[in-house]
Amino acid sequence: MTVLDIQLRLKALGFDPGPLDGAWGPRTRAAVIAFQRSVNLVQDGIVGPKTVAAFNAQGSGAPKATVGEPIWVQEGRRKLGLHESNPALKAWLKSDGRTLGDPELLPWCGDFVETCIRLALPNEPVPTNPYLARNWLQFGVSCPEPVVGAVAVFWRGSKTGTSGHVGFVVGQDATYLSILGGNQSNTISVSRIAKSRLLGLRWPKTSPLIVAAMGEATGVITENEI
Repeated sequence: MTVLDIQLRLKALGFDPGPLDGAWGPRTRAAVIAFQRSVNLVQDGIVGPKTVAAFNAQGSGAPKATVGEPIWVQEGRRKLGLHESNPALKAWLKSDGRTLGDPELLPWCGDFVETCIRLALPNEPVPTNPYLARNWLQFGVSCPEPVVGAVAVFWRGSKTGTSGHVGFVVGQDATYLSILGGNQSNTISVSRIAKSRLLGLRWPKTSPLIVAAMGEATGVITENEI
């Protein structure tokens, strides 16, 4: 469900989201909160499963809304399995107009995240040096809990050091987060990383916090992503 989908649904239901421009701003969030208030939901401005169900229960002429994975996660999933030696991966990492360099020689988890974000959300600011994993702690806004699509930043080697890893949350259990990321066993893959290594979770400023269904943690357990 895109921002424009949300705006169209709100408009059809009589709530003013401002211009129907596909941009998540204060007027759209205020309209979501007003709608949530009207149907006795928690007024948090988050378009989660309960809000989507309430949208669809109103019976307006607007298309039915669905909650799916964010578009930047979908972009990354389309490249699952690509190895760092594959020319297709190297071409894709360049497709957003910039790249760190040869993924066979350089740690490219930040390049993966940057490429997904820039292709899916071209107006979203990224860190000045997006190739240093820990710089993603300055990206977007803080995300209060693990949700599908959140940018997860982990320490690697030492919590107080400079090395790290970054990827997208796609699942969890009590101990691990499932992370869709690059430079995981030299490929784009889904790996399990211990929550004890998590430094922070971030969410894009230009996208509403949409809560898709969270699956169980899957993937190979990793401790030092390469």
